[in-house]
Amino acid sequence: MADPKGFLTTPRENASHRPVDIRITDWREVYEEFGHQRLEKQAGRCMDCGIPFCHQGCPLGNLIPEWNTLVWRQDWRDAIERLHATNNFPEFTGTLCPAPCEAACVLGINSDPVSIKRVEVEIIDRAWDEGWVTPQPPTSLTGKKVAVIGSGPAGLAAAQQLTRVGHSVVVYERADAIGGLLRYGIPEFKMEKRRLDRRLDQMRAEGTEFRTGVNVGEDVTVEELRGSYDAVVLAGGATAWRDLPVPGREFTGVYQAMEYLPPANRAYAQSPINAAGKHVVVIGGGDTGADCLGTAHRQGAASVTQLEIMPQPPETRAAQHPWPTYPMLYRVTSAHEEGGERLYSVSTVEFLGDDDGQLRGLKLVEVRMEDGKFVSVEGTERELPAQLVLLAMGFVGPQREGLVTELGVDLDPRGNVARDRSFATSVDGVFVAGDMGRGQSLIVWAIAEGRSAAAAVDTYLTGRDVLPAPIRPTDRAIA
Repeated sequence: MADPKGFLTTPRENASHRPVDIRITDWREVYEEFGHQRLEKQAGRCMDCGIPFCHQGCPLGNLIPEWNTLVWRQDWRDAIERLHATNNFPEFTGTLCPAPCEAACVLGINSDPVSIKRVEVEIIDRAWDEGWVTPQPPTSLTGKKVAVIGSGPAGLAAAQQLTRVGHSVVVYERADAIGGLLRYGIPEFKMEKRRLDRRLDQMRAEGTEFRTGVNVGEDVTVEELRGSYDAVVLAGGATAWRDLPVPGREFTGVYQAMEYLPPANRAYAQSPINAAGKHVVVIGGGDTGADCLGTAHRQGAASVTQLEIMPQPPETRAAQHPWPTYPMLYRVTSAHEEGGERLYSVSTVEFLGDDDGQLRGLKLVEVRMEDGKFVSVEGTERELPAQLVLLAMGFVGPQREGLVTELGVDLDPRGNVARDRSFATSVDGVFVAGDMGRGQSLIVWAIAEGRSAAAAVDTYLTGRDVLPAPIRPTDRAIA
């Protein structure tokens, strides 16, 4: 155990955010320095429970009580070893994961949970600063070649695990740079790309090969892929977005979030879809919607309104979300701190445009739930001015055109790539990891899937059982 009285004497602290008026003028991460001494006290709040439910909250099985104790003892070198034992990329989860581990923290039953995410990211930042993160190339090669399609967190985790046990791994990415949504979907103010780039340098030094600007299924045919590699891992994500087919959808000014965020992350204020001086409406109240919100602030939007069809969540756990489940709560992200209005229980019924086909606003109506369906509330229709609308309503599965269709892999009833208990698809030698097989999920699940799929691929290729597999394809979050 860390500090035996830490959870009684030390209140929870998180890193504060840089002042709003300063941070919206740049694209740097919003967090201020936390300090090692303060962090060690936060780690000391961990009770080292007999049954650490944080392990169940985290699909990676992170050894959270162990590295909390090591940080409290100022043994940072061993802490990063324990952290890396289960997580290839703790800087990704430490900045981007919504922390289901904290929701499952036993201390959270009647107090504020341990600041697990902050401890995690400080451990890995300290490790990089001290030079403790080094390449781990294989000691020998198996002679087997593996293609990983997609370079998001699932693909990168699978590639690193497979490279380290001696396979020759090539990662294919259709964008012009490696990283998937980590590169162009996640804004810089949530995670600076230096964190991604230094990991990619480590992976290159270990032997992983990256090929960008390659759309597998077009630039490389399925026949060429299968003929060149002993196994294939599909890790292309759930990129088929949910649309909003209401009147006026064709007006110029209505875009999907993933049409807006990638060019904004490439060019920042010079993005071809720019919010500067415009009234912006974001439809969707999740993380992607918040990313659009923060990006629009930095581009100089005149106003930003975020719409959500669901009712406003409570500020504390509701009875239907008991500990240790991940609760639906009213959360204020750094983007929400920066301004904008949030409207709940509303539905867009029409986009409004001018004679030139340019968006000028939208019509919405309040809704309530009746018999499991949303019903419009009579007399509540109103208009909002908008020159830019961003659809951030989630994703419905992987893109089927191209690779998925040409490979001929089976799909499950939800439209994801079907897999068996070993992450294998219906096509021999082809495996699937991440959102492409699970459906839209969290980054921590993507990394866990990548690690588990890598273990299955290694067993398929060599018959051995040496890589960890933290989850099964059927595992789900605590509910």
